[in-house]
Amino acid sequence: MKKTTILPVFCLILLSFCTGKTDKTAADGQPAPDSATVEVAEIIDTVPKEIIIEKELLYDQHTLEDTYPYKDTTREFQWEKIKERLAWLESIQKEPATWSILQNYRNKNGEAPLVKNYHRDSYRRIADSLGVERFQGIPLYLTTDTAVPELYGRDGALVKHLEDYTNFTRVASVHTGKEWMIPKKYIQTISDTIVFKKAVFVDTRNQNIATLEQEGDKWLVRSMNPATTGLHRPPYAQETPPGVYIIQEKKPRMIYLVDGTTETGGFAPYASRFTNGGYIHGVPVNAPRKSLIEYSSTLGTTPRSHMCVRNATSHAKFIYDWAPVYETLVFVFD
Repeated sequence: MKKTTILPVFCLILLSFCTGKTDKTAADGQPAPDSATVEVAEIIDTVPKEIIIEKELLYDQHTLEDTYPYKDTTREFQWEKIKERLAWLESIQKEPATWSILQNYRNKNGEAPLVKNYHRDSYRRIADSLGVERFQGIPLYLTTDTAVPELYGRDGALVKHLEDYTNFTRVASVHTGKEWMIPKKYIQTISDTIVFKKAVFVDTRNQNIATLEQEGDKWLVRSMNPATTGLHRPPYAQETPPGVYIIQEKKPRMIYLVDGTTETGGFAPYASRFTNGGYIHGVPVNAPRKSLIEYSSTLGTTPRSHMCVRNATSHAKFIYDWAPVYETLVFVFD
């Protein structure tokens, strides 16, 4: 298979990619950073890192070019931002570490306690001072105060596992290095033999998705496709939240409901969940239809889902088959 090389660059590993875009306070209604990025300007590593990316596609349907026309403008794959994230990923794996995932899908591990400072967001849900919601949230306590949580973490977020106590686990943010205490029931520790060599990159600005896999000292592009991300539309649809997540589970068919009811609305095929109710999946199939739909003309256009990342169904199946649970990272950025 022919390989195409994307020239390497030297980049600083910055934290600008972790900035969230959820609601802040009812007073200003402006976007705010995610709870994992309190110190967004911090530089984790100032050593330049050469990242080599080559194209060696394993999935070659509906493939986009590096830059491509969209209406009266041009869209692109933001390779420089992808390289920054890959450099960061390599940097955090230089030394042996134990990794954990924050988990509270549908509050299955218990509703998080109220944080010190909270408000009602535009969805009328309780959120912390940085806009992360209590629902499906994970309480983050200061290491000096485990009485009342400071912030909420997002389901599916990657953290560095530091030390276990009787009821809590001390972890460190992979973005800032800031340490938090988290009740054990919200922590899923993954095998210490896992090395993250596969990553999915979801670009909410350009509405595209790329998958990459590390082989030796290179990162190989496995697919480049159009996608559609979440739309901010209360009370049901939400933006796909920026951050770094782990694929936590897979469903061959993810059943969804008609908004505001308990009625089955249809299913989304080949669904890989990475945060809250956010899945990477194929084209939704509305009931009563049963057969799959390969493609939609809305893919790669504008945000329109409830949080999920829609793909061509065959591309969703590729990710479903290619990306192991607990071993694949999902980067959402703009």
